[in-house]
Amino acid sequence: MNTNPTSEHPLVLAITGASGAVYAVRLLQCLCIGNIQVHLVMSPSAATVFQQELNLDIGPNRNNIESLLAYCWPDPLTQDQWKPRSTDQVRSDLSLVTLHDYRDYMTPIASGSFLTRGMVICPCSGATLSGVVHAAGNNLIQRAADVHLKEHRKLILVPRETPMSVFQLENMHRAAQAGAIVLPAMPGWYHGVQSLVDLIDFVVSRILDHLQVPNKLMKRWSETPDLGFDE
Repeated sequence: MNTNPTSEHPLVLAITGASGAVYAVRLLQCLCIGNIQVHLVMSPSAATVFQQELNLDIGPNRNNIESLLAYCWPDPLTQDQWKPRSTDQVRSDLSLVTLHDYRDYMTPIASGSFLTRGMVICPCSGATLSGVVHAAGNNLIQRAADVHLKEHRKLILVPRETPMSVFQLENMHRAAQAGAIVLPAMPGWYHGVQSLVDLIDFVVSRILDHLQVPNKLMKRWSETPDLGFDE
């Protein structure tokens, strides 16, 4: 039997309380659009950030996933927004998402015997980063990340913090040494930015690229017009 993780296996998505909740919403929607099974776990702080930044109430038990899948975020400057999602689309996407309580260590993703295609922590708070690096295992998010590191599977960490302390920088260094991909939410500007949505999609596209999920969320460098740079 082949026990190597493949694209047929589910992805683990963890959402913590760092600023940048919109990246998590966009990523979850794109994964479902790509027909990828997602095992989702959110921290209590993530629920607070959803409420504060997006005015989304995901419930005291963090189980209102419909609000995340249906969310359509308007750009206050241009009114550009993601295409509204129909009730049928949201219902279909719900069938792809398995929700876990962040305190439940008896879930499949807490064990290395459960095969996955990888894990993303988006956004990744400084406290979660520290817990991952030190294998603290204080909650299911940290435990699942530890599993992915010990099993040498893809782990993508998306910190969103500025400025960063020396301890956070050291933790990111250690995470990279352990095999994680540290992908800060630092959007580029070379792809024809016209709205805030373009900046969000830049980061989400880079995450999807590392997961080998085809996407056209941004123009690639080779697809951009000649910028007139001298050689």
